[in-house]
Amino acid sequence: MKLSQFRFDLPLNLIAQYPSKKREDARLMVVHRATGQIENRHFRDILEYFDDKDVFVVNNTKVFPARMYGRKEKTGAKIEVFLLRELNKQNRLWDVIVDPARKIRVGNKLYFGDADELVAEVIDNTTSRGRTIRFLFDGPEEEFKRVLNSLGETPLPKYIKRKPDEEDRERYQTVYAKHEGAVAAPTAGLHFSIELIKRLEIQGVRFAEVTLHTGLGTFRPIEVEDLSKHKMDAEFYAIEDQACKIVNKAKTEGHRICSVGTTTMRALETSFTADKLLKPSEGWTNIFIHPPYNFSISDALITNFHLPKTSLLIMTCAFAGYDLAMEAYKKAIKDKYRFFSYGDAMLVI
Repeated sequence: MKLSQFRFDLPLNLIAQYPSKKREDARLMVVHRATGQIENRHFRDILEYFDDKDVFVVNNTKVFPARMYGRKEKTGAKIEVFLLRELNKQNRLWDVIVDPARKIRVGNKLYFGDADELVAEVIDNTTSRGRTIRFLFDGPEEEFKRVLNSLGETPLPKYIKRKPDEEDRERYQTVYAKHEGAVAAPTAGLHFSIELIKRLEIQGVRFAEVTLHTGLGTFRPIEVEDLSKHKMDAEFYAIEDQACKIVNKAKTEGHRICSVGTTTMRALETSFTADKLLKPSEGWTNIFIHPPYNFSISDALITNFHLPKTSLLIMTCAFAGYDLAMEAYKKAIKDKYRFFSYGDAMLVI
């Protein structure tokens, strides 16, 4: 398929700037693949679509405060530094994006905090905006991470046109987040409250956890018309034996597997056996799922409403079917669903 087939016009007023008052109060569009039926519900109604021994697979990655603001030595120019991933813990080397990049060269020092609590040195250029920096900090790792967290800002996407606040530190994070490493939230999971999870568990639904540390590559614009030529940036994932046991038991007994989010789906589709069962593994995945695609693990998908011409929308179309998914998006715009990270959800079954 071609990239241009995934274009649609989105009114800017439908881009959610704040989360819903309560996580499960978000709206839920339910898309039935077998019949083509589309329902308007609320996320708390998800209880009605799953039965005893069905499994929800969630991504337990944890977002860290990746956006920092520093000052360039001598000139004092304000520089945004977006932490992507730690390259070397011992030497405190990080892969980052800087803005404005034209001002930052190898050898420059950057100062963070009102009292210069943290200093970094640029040691390499990686891309036009990418740099490798070394934080010059002599204290223990725990103290270093504390300083990073205190100086960093919740990395809300740029389309949220406001400064993050204390509420975002909680709400731009799933309630089951465990393993720090993501620079963007696995947004489908933001709709689950602890109470809703308990109600699902009482109903007999089981939860399995995988990890995929969402990077900015997931949201990088696709620049080729031929989708088969697009290359995804690699992201770290881990699937442990316990998750495999829960998923495979449900599959062999004929129960449904629901992937909570496209990041979870990418992890699952990276690691399965010839018998289409989940297998434990960890590493880096750059899988790009686009139509046509035969899914091996999941029978259902929970996802948010995504930007036009993105890998996230394209994967949703691969799972739901192109025509039905695009019809659902047309209806979402007509019915004024809220889009993107803090927006509403879609359940494809």
